[in-house]
Amino acid sequence: MALDTDRLILRPWRDGDRAPYAAMMADPQVGYWLGRTLTESQADAQVDRFAAHLEAWDFGFLAVERRDDGAFLGAAGLLALTPDSPLAPGVEIGWRFTREVWGAGYATEAARAVLADGFGRVDLSEIVAFTARTNLRSRAVMERLDMARRPELDFEHPALEPHHILRSHVVYALRRA
Repeated sequence: MALDTDRLILRPWRDGDRAPYAAMMADPQVGYWLGRTLTESQADAQVDRFAAHLEAWDFGFLAVERRDDGAFLGAAGLLALTPDSPLAPGVEIGWRFTREVWGAGYATEAARAVLADGFGRVDLSEIVAFTARTNLRSRAVMERLDMARRPELDFEHPALEPHHILRSHVVYALRRA
């Protein structure tokens, strides 16, 4: 399964994606918004989980490469929420990109393709997104995607310590037209 946009290819993971993914996840600025950086082995384990999710659900987080030069840019996709998630049951959309391409519109472009696939081929009725209250860049992507702010669903992220600066999360959602 692959998704194509004007500038991007979203595709299943390859072994060659592991090193650039680990480098991205070790970047303190990328890791800041995700609550922590990852070691190489933690990043590898996460790629394994993404690949297993894709195999089990026929949707998931995909590697994102730039069409022009094949450069690894990050990851984007859909994940089934685990039962312990404050928003379960449901499916979330997410993205993470190398800091070097922040602000280039890739997150919005990738997310539009992911939403179209989720509402089309996967036949979902609603997709949610969440981020730290202070993550204005991700919130702007959600708004560009016409996702509706759902303050009644906001939550304190259970994976973050009680006084962690990013613990307070906001929720957006989009229903199939």
